[in-house]
Amino acid sequence: MEKTLLKGKLLDGVKKYFKRNAGILIGLLIICIVISIKSPQFLTQKNIMNVLRQISSNMFLACAMTMILIAGGIDLSVGSTIAIIGVIAGTIIGKGVPIWAVILICLLIGAAIGAVNGTIISRTTLPPFIVTFSMMSILRGATYVYTGGTTVRIDNRSWINLGTGYAFGILPLPVIYLAVVFILVWLILNKTVLGRHIYAVGGNEKAARFSGVNVVNVRMFVYIFSGIMGALAGMVLCARSYSGNPLAGDGAEMDAIAACVLGGASMAGGYGYVGGTLIGALIIGLLNNGLNLMKIDSYWQIILKGVVILAAVYVDYLKNLKKGKAE
Repeated sequence: MEKTLLKGKLLDGVKKYFKRNAGILIGLLIICIVISIKSPQFLTQKNIMNVLRQISSNMFLACAMTMILIAGGIDLSVGSTIAIIGVIAGTIIGKGVPIWAVILICLLIGAAIGAVNGTIISRTTLPPFIVTFSMMSILRGATYVYTGGTTVRIDNRSWINLGTGYAFGILPLPVIYLAVVFILVWLILNKTVLGRHIYAVGGNEKAARFSGVNVVNVRMFVYIFSGIMGALAGMVLCARSYSGNPLAGDGAEMDAIAACVLGGASMAGGYGYVGGTLIGALIIGLLNNGLNLMKIDSYWQIILKGVVILAAVYVDYLKNLKKGKAE
């Protein structure tokens, strides 16, 4: 009896997921068909694993960005967090610091960056866009000052394996990390009181306050989590590229926001789900990979990505207009 009920709930959940994401899933399918026709190597196992590895870093950021957008905020500093974490990791690894200590230090730095963002945003009336844009500039500038604009090389094989290794000889390790992060965020948003509070703050902050929601704590949590995800993405990219590059993460915040909005998250707050964000990240990753395979000029790729982001935001605007949230 219990197994039957569990199976029924699972099927209902799957049906609801496909119904909710029908439009974006069709878009994803069309992209796959077009690219596979133009480039036969697109659907090979090697390329698919490569795409999954590539989208993992964006998805770390997008998972956190989903929660921030739902809570009515935004975080533009995650790309610069990637850069500064990468060069710090590369430097201290070169000094012989144990890998576990490097990971801990980087995560703490990421949490500290998020805590600064969260404290300013939650305790003042400064717009999240301005606060995180300022932090983006500060961190990027600090990265250049720290490195003198040069790349920090890494030759520690154990560290490099964190970003380039495989589980069971097939699945890239970053995809394992992503699965853990995805499940964690899904559980927070769907199965906890904190998740309900995140939706409440983004939906109507004043009503949330009157309902007893601690808005300061909610905002602190989502920005600290975003900083930690930025640090995780920075470490993975650093390991994958064998270096800490001050240019790393440039534009990563836009890819993360695009993945969220494509996946149905509202820029107005109060609505979004990480399952949709995953599809959005896949679309961004497949576009990047497919356009490269088709040897389309990188400048045109930037234009196309901008068009996709604009279209996604416009669709979000239309949704809000129907709900009476847009003016």
